[in-house]
Amino acid sequence: MKIRHKVWNSFGRRSFVILLLSVFFLLGGCQTSAESDLQSSSAGKDIFDESCASCHSIGDGIIVGPDLQGVLDRRDRAWVAEFISIPDQLILSGDPIVLELLAEYNDIEMPNLALTETEVESLLIFFESGESVEAVDITLPQGHVARGEAIFTGTQALEMGGTPCIACHTVGTVGAFGGGNLGPDLTKVYSRFGKIGLTSSLQNIAFPTMRGVYEEKSLTNQEVSDLLVFLTINSARGEEEGVADSASALFWGVGLMGAALLFGFMSFFWSQQKETLSDRLRKDAGITSRRHS
Repeated sequence: MKIRHKVWNSFGRRSFVILLLSVFFLLGGCQTSAESDLQSSSAGKDIFDESCASCHSIGDGIIVGPDLQGVLDRRDRAWVAEFISIPDQLILSGDPIVLELLAEYNDIEMPNLALTETEVESLLIFFESGESVEAVDITLPQGHVARGEAIFTGTQALEMGGTPCIACHTVGTVGAFGGGNLGPDLTKVYSRFGKIGLTSSLQNIAFPTMRGVYEEKSLTNQEVSDLLVFLTINSARGEEEGVADSASALFWGVGLMGAALLFGFMSFFWSQQKETLSDRLRKDAGITSRRHS
């Protein structure tokens, strides 16, 4: 009896300890999973604010692209993840949903934000959380067209030291050679983005090629207002896009013509030269050149 009692006590204690440990690890795992989801949702909110809020809201209407409230109810989760990851490739592939969205939203293409799989998953978890994000505040001071043009062309420096717009963009007939063509032509940008979308894009510059340039060099509200008025006026003029391309051809044409004139000038005077530099040096040193001996 004593042996049975000892065995029973030993087995009961072991079972109790095993059960206690199982409950502990189970609850710990659930808590860790909940914390992980919370962290992913919080990270997704940060990514959205930094990279998406300039073009999208969640529950506050259309800005540049669609309102993303309930996006995972409207679209397949895997498709949303793919579109966030490689929108440029889906556009090139002729995906029917993407083409439908482009037609609905003024042919404004979503840029490839170069997000990692983890960042995309965090965004999806944030969308699933149901949290709303309002559009940016568009209350701005009075803007001035002339000042906006000066900011665009760089004749007036940006307060935070950012690069002037004309380095990468052109608009209408601004600039002797139209401006840069690294970025899109902004002649009709207001008609495509609208006031809310353009203001949001200027206040929170999230385009991949521009983010590094304007990191910690964001535009002031006054600069945003001045550029907004300038771009609005240019869009209303009805000028055609593509000035930068023709201006680039003019630039190269003038450059090649100048180079041809320079080489022609040098060739003419080179042939008139009677003695070489080495001959003159020998002559000054009293040495007769073999060519004249």
